[in-house]
Amino acid sequence: MSAGDAQAVDGPIRIGVDVGGTFTDIVVWNARSGRVLNGKVPTTPDDPSDGILTGVEAILGEAEVKPDRVDGFIHGTTLATNALIERKGARTALVTTRGFRDVLEIAREERYDLYDVNIDLPRPLVERRLRLEVVERVLSDGTIDRPISLAGLDDLIVKIEGDGIDAVAISFINAFANPVHEEAAVRRIEASLPTVSVCRSSTVAPEMREYERTSTTVANAYVMPIVRSYLSRLEKRLRNAGIEAAPYVMLSSGGLATLETAKLVPVRLVESGPAAGALAAARAARRNGIDRLLSFDMGGTTAKVCLVDDAQPLLSKEFEVGRQARLTRGSGLPLRIPAIELIEIGAGGGSVAQIDSLGLLRVGPESSGAVPGPACYGRGGTLPTVTDANLVLGYYDPTFFAGGQMTLDSDAASLTIERDVAQPLGISLRDAAWGIQRVVNETMAAAARIHAIERGRDIRRYTMFAFGGAAPAHCWSVAKILNVPRVIVPISAGVMSAHGLLSAPIAFDFVRSFRQILTELDTVRLTELFSDMECEAYDVLGAAGADAGSVTIRRAAEMRYCGQGHEVEVEVPAGTLETWHRDILVERFEESYAALYDHAPLGIDIEAINWRVFASAPSPMADENGAVRAPLGAQACAPSKGMRSVYLSGTSELELPIYDRYALQAGMTFSGPALVEENEATTVVGPDTHCRILDDLGLLMEMGP
Repeated sequence: MSAGDAQAVDGPIRIGVDVGGTFTDIVVWNARSGRVLNGKVPTTPDDPSDGILTGVEAILGEAEVKPDRVDGFIHGTTLATNALIERKGARTALVTTRGFRDVLEIAREERYDLYDVNIDLPRPLVERRLRLEVVERVLSDGTIDRPISLAGLDDLIVKIEGDGIDAVAISFINAFANPVHEEAAVRRIEASLPTVSVCRSSTVAPEMREYERTSTTVANAYVMPIVRSYLSRLEKRLRNAGIEAAPYVMLSSGGLATLETAKLVPVRLVESGPAAGALAAARAARRNGIDRLLSFDMGGTTAKVCLVDDAQPLLSKEFEVGRQARLTRGSGLPLRIPAIELIEIGAGGGSVAQIDSLGLLRVGPESSGAVPGPACYGRGGTLPTVTDANLVLGYYDPTFFAGGQMTLDSDAASLTIERDVAQPLGISLRDAAWGIQRVVNETMAAAARIHAIERGRDIRRYTMFAFGGAAPAHCWSVAKILNVPRVIVPISAGVMSAHGLLSAPIAFDFVRSFRQILTELDTVRLTELFSDMECEAYDVLGAAGADAGSVTIRRAAEMRYCGQGHEVEVEVPAGTLETWHRDILVERFEESYAALYDHAPLGIDIEAINWRVFASAPSPMADENGAVRAPLGAQACAPSKGMRSVYLSGTSELELPIYDRYALQAGMTFSGPALVEENEATTVVGPDTHCRILDDLGLLMEMGP
């Protein structure tokens, strides 16, 4: 971008930053004109704030925009996720009720694969000797059966200090019904050990089911010191750089929160960045009037798939991290947090290709990451990756990668694929590169298919929305495998998750466990419960800058037939609840249950387990209906940029036309095969594909037979 663009960005400036495993994506948005600037810099794993500051200062400097004009900053991060998956969190202790120290290993007493005698179960984040017990007991109705032993707690504090513990998770049995003992324990530990991070289950996950509640609280404590330190450091560095705007951070549910809220419940930052991508897909669905959208986000390290129905991504109340079996439920650590429901696969541009012990080609989940990166980056990487294969196949212009910011080394890519894949398999270099492409595409397609089947969806009825630095190069092939009829590649696809950050609402959800059989529903107590949660919601959203008049409240109950183990969510009416509301709840539950299971049994009592409040306020950052324009600095010329030799299969070399993404205006059409280049991504359009540019400048590919 030239300095001459500076006047074009006159107005309030808002920034979205998504830190990925390989690249950090930056979007600078003008609230007045609607124009954007895109940036992409390598992620700095040792301290992600280094890459953030480098990228932000560079993009503002090129535009001659002063940092003090920035009035909004939103951040999506994988820090919490990586700490949990890589087991690089804080040294953590668990304080729990006597007799419950082994709940993390007993878990649900289930096996995710009944027939695997060598099954690997997820290892608890806290070793057994650091799971400490204290005498106390609260009954399921909240009655105190045995007061907490403060003397016993003091003995545990001595042990915690002696073991050099950085974080403490407190999870007492039935604390969701009465948190008084957990509150006393927090006060005692914080007073004695002021440098130790402490959290309690009645704040992190105030719900029944002690395993899930304890697992979530332990995970929260495990990442708390790291996240707190990082967010505090980032805030200070932004301020020192002249950016005074209070930062927001993206939650796994797709809402925004202040840094202070994120520091209290950092476990809610798991899937922070991917959630932003799903929001971008939902926004595209609204713009284009699409009911069913398959969000396909492929970056440098992972690929993420999410279903968007009626312009809303599917939401879940529970999420698993660190699965032992990548696509198998129950093989990971459960986190009882609200999260956009997506599946994440170790398949990205940096995924490493290798020959396994059976002599078969395998791609991922190991990744070259940001450092050293693929061999073609010239930063010391020596292993063949998906990006190296795409370069050998001709998909990428080595002089125009990341808009020309990086020059790729074609010889290094060819050398490593020849050495580690082609020669061991006895095939040509081109066949080896095509094999890497095909394997990673099949892996991603299989994950997407399983994700849809588990939710009772027919993936062939969806339109794919492909974004991320690598997805545009793979989406046509993945869509063909899945029989998906249409693919949309948005403009600025390579930084679309950062765009999603700018459209996110301020939002948070609150939950209380209060078990009630509907025929005996205590409407007075329930009204008080909702009132308490709604007051808390206004406080939390108000602290994040939301005006009380703009806050939307939605109530829900998680209900089931007595004796069942899983619940169905049902909307709860607003206002004061009366006895006659029972009939409404019963009717709504039976309708939802029948929709899921095709029938509703008769004569069985219905009970409600959890009561939830979802609070949200409009995004403080973006105009949902604003015009979509090409990013500033995008130098459009004639649509055609020439021709390039490309392999669309292992042996078929074709001369394909190359289109300049920024010269393609709404309504223009062309047919594949072709390549479409923009600064942050290259789209591969296969044969028998008709392309049209949509009103929001998205590239629509309609697949042929």
